[in-house]
Amino acid sequence: MMRGIKGRDTLPELAVRRYLHATGLRYRLHDKRLPGSPDIVLPRFGTVVFVHGCFWHRHEGCPYATTPTSRTEFWTSKFTQNVSRDAGNVRALEAAGWTVLTMWECQSRNPILLDELFWRIVSKAPVS
Repeated sequence: MMRGIKGRDTLPELAVRRYLHATGLRYRLHDKRLPGSPDIVLPRFGTVVFVHGCFWHRHEGCPYATTPTSRTEFWTSKFTQNVSRDAGNVRALEAAGWTVLTMWECQSRNPILLDELFWRIVSKAPVS
């Protein structure tokens, strides 16, 4: 079952990429040279964007961030590792001078929040 779950080119990620491309932003995808291989890399702005699934990355307060009722210990451990790995990747990227933004799966459906993401990216002065 878990083999069928994609790690890239998910519907939320495609929605964010489509929106950013339509606004004229150009980016790189999944740069393996960076910690965590960010979903969207905007070198011109020194910014990376992670598009996280609410379930897998534990979006606090989100109705999609449920915990399965069977094998609760397994899932709790898995979620804890995911959150810990995400935090380590963010720290490493920020230490390297990147601005790290996170777009959650549930937010990727909201055009207002996509607008907000765009403005957070472009309001930062371009890196020369």
